[in-house]
Amino acid sequence: MKSSLIIGSLLMLCSSAIAQQNYDIISSSDSEAEIIRKAANITPSPRQLNWQKLELTAFFHFGVNTFTNREWGTGKEDPKIFNPSNLDAIQWVKVAKDAGFKQIILTAKHHDGFCLWPTRTTDHSVKSSLWKSGKGDVVKEVADACKKYEIGFGIYLSPWDMNSPLYGTNSYNDLFIDQLTELLSLYGQVDEVWFDGANGEGPNGKKQEYDFDRWYAHIRKLQPKATIAIMGPDVRWVGTETGYGRDTEWSVLPANNLSQTKISEDSQQEMNTKPTGFLKGADIGGRDKLKNAKGLVWYPAETDVSIRPGWFYRPSEDTKVKTPEKLLDIYYSSVGKNSVLLMNIPPDTRGLINKSDINSLNEWARIRNGTFKTNLAAKARVVSSNGKDEKALLDGNYKTHWTTKGTDTTSVIEFTLQKSATFDVAMLQENITIGQRIEKFSIEYLDNGKWKALTEGTTVGYKRLLRFKPVTSEKVRVTINSSRLNPTISEFGLYKQIE
Repeated sequence: MKSSLIIGSLLMLCSSAIAQQNYDIISSSDSEAEIIRKAANITPSPRQLNWQKLELTAFFHFGVNTFTNREWGTGKEDPKIFNPSNLDAIQWVKVAKDAGFKQIILTAKHHDGFCLWPTRTTDHSVKSSLWKSGKGDVVKEVADACKKYEIGFGIYLSPWDMNSPLYGTNSYNDLFIDQLTELLSLYGQVDEVWFDGANGEGPNGKKQEYDFDRWYAHIRKLQPKATIAIMGPDVRWVGTETGYGRDTEWSVLPANNLSQTKISEDSQQEMNTKPTGFLKGADIGGRDKLKNAKGLVWYPAETDVSIRPGWFYRPSEDTKVKTPEKLLDIYYSSVGKNSVLLMNIPPDTRGLINKSDINSLNEWARIRNGTFKTNLAAKARVVSSNGKDEKALLDGNYKTHWTTKGTDTTSVIEFTLQKSATFDVAMLQENITIGQRIEKFSIEYLDNGKWKALTEGTTVGYKRLLRFKPVTSEKVRVTINSSRLNPTISEFGLYKQIE
């Protein structure tokens, strides 16, 4: 793999990229001010914007590992061990939708090479299993369930294949194209194709040089609306499998630093505990990171985590499912920090989502839904001395936005509530169809005639959620301290988290 692969793919394979301005080239003669101007005007492509709006997506890790109690297989498993007694993909998807997830990604093939559909490319698949006498197709059942519940459908196809004798040769890239063709042609619309960078040895002891450019182009041809993540031109891995993103998360990044090799090196760490990853640092898109860039791209973050300690189901982990409170903390630290959360919910050996997982998911959804049901600022009077379109802040329409007049990059927005209220969560959204611009902001509340600090942050992006100790007030003000060109805010909210 070439270290420059990602920039080439980003600049050439993002269809409608020029019209959507989701990348720009930096000239050696560009001043720092010009670079910041370019960064402020980069916006997501339609597929990237639609993906960002999902907020919550679910992973279903399911395969031979489910029946061996292993996280990673070896490629030597007998397909006959795959025999779920009561597989119900409709139950999977309903559980996910009830919990608020908007899209599903199924592990059509993990590193062990076992395929969940009756592929023509190998016998190491469901057609050689005892399940439904070899006549079953898990991919079809999940795709059909997603259609039934009107939820997005995506596939994970591991580039690493410990079973294929072709792995480590040029012919394997052809086999992988054939597998992609089946998955992207036989099951209707595919909304996301998810790769990781794992690249170990195959059964012949060789490693594979993945032909990502060819794979990307093939996906664009067969499923042009599909988002390609996280080894791909649309979405990047945040760098940790804990579910926690950065406090400062830019979607506009220097293209020359995005190396597929680095992604591959750091990918598939078993449940990483530190937010490092291939792009290390607390701020990977700040002004100091952009000044030496060769190009700029819209490359948003996905934050993944499993609801259990592992990614595949193990009965020993039934009592170790993340609590609703932990899931809530993850939500605020991923979706609430300009990222999309991808949460793994592994079906058990029956082919069902376990009750332990369902109970935690349902309570998590209850708390979220109850908290964000009522925007306590909804009917507030809004004033900003140098702003315009204040009504857009509370109209519930993401497409409208408040911004400053002229060339002002700072502002103070004051909200006077209809009556005094108690709140402990604040929400800000930028209109990223204009660009991601806000670099620093603070929020204060009026207490006995004096303004007191409530919370502060750096980036906003699509959504920023901030928690704090409950306060009671009828006046709140937001100060935009720093922005790349005119700041935009599409929505503002104040909420009280329910018990």
